Amino acid sequence: MQAIKGGYWPSWAYSYLPPSSINTSYFTHIYYAFLAPNNMTYKFNIDDETASMLVNFTSTLRYSKNPPVKSIYSVGGAAEGPILFARMASCPLSRQRFIHSSIEVGRKFGFDGIDLDWEHPLGPKEMEDYGILLDEWRKEIQKEAMQTSRPPLLLTAAVYYPAEFDSDVKRIYPSESMNKNLDWINAMTYDYHGISREKLIMGLPIYGRSWKLKDPMVYEIGAPVVDVGPGFNGTGVMTYAEIPEYNMQNTNATVVYDSDTVSTYSVFGTDWIGYDDTRSIAARFVMLKLKPLVVTSFGH
Repeated sequence: MQAIKGGYWPSWAYSYLPPSSINTSYFTHIYYAFLAPNNMTYKFNIDDETASMLVNFTSTLRYSKNPPVKSIYSVGGAAEGPILFARMASCPLSRQRFIHSSIEVGRKFGFDGIDLDWEHPLGPKEMEDYGILLDEWRKEIQKEAMQTSRPPLLLTAAVYYPAEFDSDVKRIYPSESMNKNLDWINAMTYDYHGISREKLIMGLPIYGRSWKLKDPMVYEIGAPVVDVGPGFNGTGVMTYAEIPEYNMQNTNATVVYDSDTVSTYSVFGTDWIGYDDTRSIAARFVMLKLKPLVVTSFGH
């Protein structure tokens, strides 16, 4: 299998990070983050502004970049939450509406594939529905490709299995369906079993999380905090592009590489930002060479 180097492009960053600014020599696939279906019809309603962005995104990556890269649009994301997907996947009719609309969007706007970022199924029934959704989705993708004599759209998923999944009710991803129906899986963390190694993508975060320190003199990893720090919409999340700029603007910021956790953090006053930089990411690539997965995926 050819190595896949994927990255999620944050559509909300269009004004300062347009598709034309992407250095495609680093990637084979770029994900448009994010689209979501209507929460009543489960179809995609694309307004004129978004449609223009989608066309610009796919056409830029395919025709204006050297090398060209494939484009995939991602459905959902952390901000969307799990309820919409749970309702959609629970009913055969709503699944079909969603699937047909998703394929239509992919073809209409020139994408090479679709990515499901359902964060996260909340119980065994939703995990079962997740598998059924993938079965039906793959079937319709193959059917559409046969009817149109076009290559089938790629189908991928971003998955996450935090420890708290086991604290209330057991939730296990439908690995058999995922293995059969997905071209690959973007793994946002580890501890998986049942998935073939060549289908696992190791996720690397191209963003940081900031916090307000309780004591600015105590700033090592694990130091007490009182609140989130600067970031998008009060979440404390900062894109990687914002972090070096923040460090430069605050010339007294202390930047520390922690060899124990293989990560970087910067401190300015009570602001503490943890993130991965080129050094920590390089260390992960060393690990990949020792215990190889197929690819890596970068996410904002």
